[in-house]
Amino acid sequence: MRRGWFIPIAASLGFAFLYAPIISLVVFSFNESNLVTVWSGFSTKWYGALLADRQLLDAAWRSAQVAFAAACIALVLGTLCAVALVRFRKFRGRTVLAGTASAPLVMPDVITGLALLLLFVAMEATLGWPAGRGLLTIIIAHSTFCTAYVVVVVQSRLSDLDLSLEEAAMDLGASPIRVFFDITLPIIAPALVSGWLLAFTLSLDDLVIASFVSGPGSSTLPMVIFSKVRLGVSPDVNALATIIIGIVALGVLGATLFQLRSRPRKMRA
Repeated sequence: MRRGWFIPIAASLGFAFLYAPIISLVVFSFNESNLVTVWSGFSTKWYGALLADRQLLDAAWRSAQVAFAAACIALVLGTLCAVALVRFRKFRGRTVLAGTASAPLVMPDVITGLALLLLFVAMEATLGWPAGRGLLTIIIAHSTFCTAYVVVVVQSRLSDLDLSLEEAAMDLGASPIRVFFDITLPIIAPALVSGWLLAFTLSLDDLVIASFVSGPGSSTLPMVIFSKVRLGVSPDVNALATIIIGIVALGVLGATLFQLRSRPRKMRA
């Protein structure tokens, strides 16, 4: 009996610990007061204030652009690296490649950001590119550490892939490139989507590395929010966070409904 009560209580406490701050943030985004911790009545005025805050909106759009570009670049590089590590198990430099690909996973963000900053400064002094720090350097920096996460996700899926499918396609006359695009990519598509979403989220959420490699006029949303928090949390930040939470919730709900509808089709097939 005690064991039967322990699991629901532990699960409830865990979910409360994770989601209670998020729920309070959503609730106080509709607060009329200027203080985010004092409830004085229901109001949506902070959403109107958010629409008038060009700094927050520009930073959010800038972060979305950087995250999209970094996720796409990381997906391509991470997939190629994962294919090399899984399909070509014996080649010169494989150990170095595997260690280099996994290093950003355990490297502190401060060290990564400082190293990239020094690299960009040295490249500008030697090659004249990139000219200063801005969106380009942020995209390159985010692509660097996001690639490691994509490699892990795609590599785990490729390791479980049945090689007989690719071998059968090559026995029928398909070239290795044709096999990769017609057989391998469709099978690992869920892993590619997961890797892209993970890279997009990590890039959108990054603060430390972007602070090192950004320049004037290229502040991302986490940097702007952090600067606001240092002077006191503004309720319009709660409104922006609530909108982001709503978009994520709709995306998760849509993906869940799509999976539920696709199950009967798979069973019939």
